[in-house]
Amino acid sequence: MIDTIKTKRDIRKLQLDELKAFFVEHGDKPFRAQQVYEWLWQKSCKDFDQMTNISLSTRELLKEHFVINHIHVDNMQRSEDGTIKNAVKLHDGLIVESVLIPTEKRITACVSSQVGCSLDCKFCATARLKRMRNLNADEIYDQVAVIKEQSELFFGRPLTNIVFMGMGEPLLNYNNVVAAIDKITSPKGLNMAPRRLTVSTVGVAKMIKKMADDEVKFNLAVSLHAAINKTRSSIMPINDTNNLEELAEAIKYWYAKRKKKVTYEYVVWKGINDDMEHAQALLKFCKIVPSKVNLIEYNSIEDDKFQQASEDTLRMYQELLESNGITARIRKSRGKDIDAACGQLANKS
Repeated sequence: MIDTIKTKRDIRKLQLDELKAFFVEHGDKPFRAQQVYEWLWQKSCKDFDQMTNISLSTRELLKEHFVINHIHVDNMQRSEDGTIKNAVKLHDGLIVESVLIPTEKRITACVSSQVGCSLDCKFCATARLKRMRNLNADEIYDQVAVIKEQSELFFGRPLTNIVFMGMGEPLLNYNNVVAAIDKITSPKGLNMAPRRLTVSTVGVAKMIKKMADDEVKFNLAVSLHAAINKTRSSIMPINDTNNLEELAEAIKYWYAKRKKKVTYEYVVWKGINDDMEHAQALLKFCKIVPSKVNLIEYNSIEDDKFQQASEDTLRMYQELLESNGITARIRKSRGKDIDAACGQLANKS
């Protein structure tokens, strides 16, 4: 079985014009390509035999030449708060995790972009995993398609939002992430509005500028967590090569090009950034371009160095920011009982 898969191309690697050329080459009509394309990207087809409006002989032709390396949900866990975590097995046996997050007004898919991560953020469970490889565009798309199905099955409601905040750094897999988003937002794909998508980065400055140059239509979030270089470098090694000054320059460039507000993700830890000096530094950073802040509850990864700051400290941050015109929300974590909350994705299953 494995040898057979290696000799066949994943059909979803083909563009529509390549698929048309394939059918013409094999004596079939070019419009077959559009039919197949709809099955693959609008209906998230997992098997050629599901393509019921295509003749058996054409399906056999497709099986002879191609495979569909669709993801498989190896394990699904449901939290007491309704959150669903999927351990997703890829075609080569590697596993990533994705999360469905339901709230009263929306249902959000949190998807992964890499198997593991190479950036070594000290507070993140994923950072403890070796980065094995980037996800392909179809593997990213499949996570969204699965959560869309789960949303409708378990909640009777449509998927409303997507965040690239799962395993990995999206901007270090930029081409595949953008290709997946193209399929997710295309009328010939899942037809989701780009404004409903947010890509979160730890702050890869040159790639933030590239996003601006490419005129992407999705939203930008930055995992900031400290606006003082010494503190940020101690918890996020990326800051040694992409410091706050470089990040600020990239964000200014982004806003000048796109005119889209930036969201800062910010965890407050006891003894690390839970004082007025750090709060004032964040306020100053927020004034670089129009922005808003999500103050995120810390989720333990069994490291005594990191402990959640007090509620009073979170309110101090929030009041300081909001009194200076910066929207700030305290975000309670969901799915903690199944290790599905922010920073906890580590393939424990």
